[in-house]
Amino acid sequence: MDDLAGKVAVVTGAAQGIGLTVAKELLAKGAKVYLADIEGGDFGGVAETYGVDKAIIVKLDVTIPESWSALHDTIEGDCGHLDILVNNAGISPAGSIESTDFELWRKVISVNLDSVFLGCNTLLPLLKKSSSASIINLSSLMGIKSDANLAAYSASKGGVRLLTKSIALHGAQFKIRCNSVHPGGVRTRMLDEFIKTFGDEEEAIKLITANVPLATVGEPEDISNMILFLASDASKWITGAEMCVDGGATLV
Repeated sequence: MDDLAGKVAVVTGAAQGIGLTVAKELLAKGAKVYLADIEGGDFGGVAETYGVDKAIIVKLDVTIPESWSALHDTIEGDCGHLDILVNNAGISPAGSIESTDFELWRKVISVNLDSVFLGCNTLLPLLKKSSSASIINLSSLMGIKSDANLAAYSASKGGVRLLTKSIALHGAQFKIRCNSVHPGGVRTRMLDEFIKTFGDEEEAIKLITANVPLATVGEPEDISNMILFLASDASKWITGAEMCVDGGATLV
């Protein structure tokens, strides 16, 4: 887990939050990382810190097959193989089965679930060329439990959970591992925006952690630690697993 030197990784949704944290940790441990996102920005200055030959920023629309194909061709030309794929990109708009229209439904499914299919489907040929490949798909606490006001989100993340198991079964013949990570409430820009809208930070945190046995909000590093473990050879006998990093929220 401490040394990922020589590994080649892709992280989607890498411009901020969990994705950026994971990418930085992979870089710090010696991996070459393709930081993929539809957004622009400096990605936390990673190219300046780690060098443009190690931290490669690429624009990727995770919902478009051609965008994934272009990334495949870039990696194939640069490296010839891929060791680590972190499917992290996602959105989480609220809406019940009544208030969610079909346009929003399709958008959530496309960004959260289609993207995982496209990433694994397109990049599998490169992962097959690795001697120790690992796919980590970001699902959610809401991929195991659900909420009346997260109809599309829960459906998409539940899909990621089971798609991961299917990929794990298929990938085993090629020694490709595939696991899902299920974060609970994590301190990201999205959560900060909710707290700001709520108005009272202390009360907002109480609301968010009301059903969390450890009674705290997670940090991006809590999730990245699990992802790094799954990306490393320390988890070489783990595949098809659901790794809940949620302060115990799935227990209640």
